[in-house]
Amino acid sequence: MKVGIVGLPNAGKSSLFNALTKAGAEAGNYPFTTVEPNVAIVPVPDERLDRVAETVGARPVVHETIAFHDIAGLVRGAHSGEGLGNKFLANIRETDAILHVVRAHDDAQVVHPEGRVDPAADVDTIETELLYADLEQAERRLERVAKQAKSRDKTLVAEEGWLRDLVDGLQSGRPAREFPPPAAAPEALRNLHPLTAKPVLYVANVGEDGALEPPPELAARGRALAVSARIESELAELDDAEAAVMRADLGVSESGLERIIKGAFELLHLLSFFTAGEAKEARAHAVPRGTTAWQAAGKIHSDIQRGFVRAEVVPWDVLVEGGGYAGARDRGALRLEGRDYPVADGDVITIKFTP
Repeated sequence: MKVGIVGLPNAGKSSLFNALTKAGAEAGNYPFTTVEPNVAIVPVPDERLDRVAETVGARPVVHETIAFHDIAGLVRGAHSGEGLGNKFLANIRETDAILHVVRAHDDAQVVHPEGRVDPAADVDTIETELLYADLEQAERRLERVAKQAKSRDKTLVAEEGWLRDLVDGLQSGRPAREFPPPAAAPEALRNLHPLTAKPVLYVANVGEDGALEPPPELAARGRALAVSARIESELAELDDAEAAVMRADLGVSESGLERIIKGAFELLHLLSFFTAGEAKEARAHAVPRGTTAWQAAGKIHSDIQRGFVRAEVVPWDVLVEGGGYAGARDRGALRLEGRDYPVADGDVITIKFTP
């Protein structure tokens, strides 16, 4: 799972990224330059997994992770290469989702690149650049596909029609996510990798005294939350006990970073199932909603998927309440499911397979 952190220069992207890194993230081997992004691999906090592991005596505990890519600030004209924009846009294209950091504080010591603080205008600037970049790419793809579609290949004809609709839509300011690919050309979207098809989580970087609510103009655009990058940087410098005291003083139950991590996880429409055994590891596995037991087996290991026989399934809370697998079995809560069973969020699954 790759999430690109984007925004205008001085929006607070790097402050949040550095706080993520200090909060236990694993930093990738990337040079910190104006060209290549830094990468932080961050565990997704999940108390359910911790309780399952404690109940069944599993060790170690392995949480699912998200890779946050700190992409250098975009500027007006990025789609045409302004400020090395082409390179930065290519970095965004490689991610699964976008975390758009927007300045929402009036600190005069932090210079705004356009000389004003206007969250809605900042979002428009970035999204316009993404639209322009997608338009240029879609027009190039359309020119190539239109020539190939003269062969009357049904897939190419369908993709050409979709691209024409997409180009018209982008020209009118509509993002690519509003144009699902046709059934006859299911790979059309993947062939293009449009930036504006990616899901977006808006993060308003508020002041230290600001309310932890995103401005209405951001909330109206989709999934949004508010954090103070400065406070998160301070929290990341403290040990767990000190950070908890500071959060209590601020009247918040969890850090902004935890909310960002969970928000990014939800943004990708993922759910978690768990595997855990006595004296074995407890691990969270993130999969798209609608994943079957057979597909989940492949998430664990390809050999397990190939030899799939059945899945033993129990909800995590029932397992904990029963004191372990034996208690859950005594209650009749440990079910046997076939390969087409749709995995539910929080399932604890043991795959039975033939080697």
